[in-house]
Amino acid sequence: MNIKPFARADRVSGLIHEALSRLLQKSINDPRLTSVSITGIKMSPDLKLAKIYFVISDRIATKEEALAGFKKAKGFIKYTLAQKLKLRYMPDLQFYYDDSIDYGFHMNSVLRKIENEYTTNNQPPEKE
Repeated sequence: MNIKPFARADRVSGLIHEALSRLLQKSINDPRLTSVSITGIKMSPDLKLAKIYFVISDRIATKEEALAGFKKAKGFIKYTLAQKLKLRYMPDLQFYYDDSIDYGFHMNSVLRKIENEYTTNNQPPEKE
């Protein structure tokens, strides 16, 4: 049985995910980022770039506002993460809205619409 060990990029992305989530909850007071949740982090193989994916839970802020909030707080976030994680090299941070959840909701509504059309079109005729 071959068990593949986690790559260093996976371990670093997990550390960044945990620290950044805690940082968003406790230290960043930007209202554009209060309802943001980190959904995933993809590290480049050389650990020089971290692509951070997020969603917005309550729709008070738009994804453009959240991206602007991340852009403004990027220096603080990077500095604070570097202090906490003590990595040899702190990767550059890029923030992206994760639209997979929105896509899932869209697919769910399409499937419900198809199901409703199927049940209304395939009902037996009413008895008189």
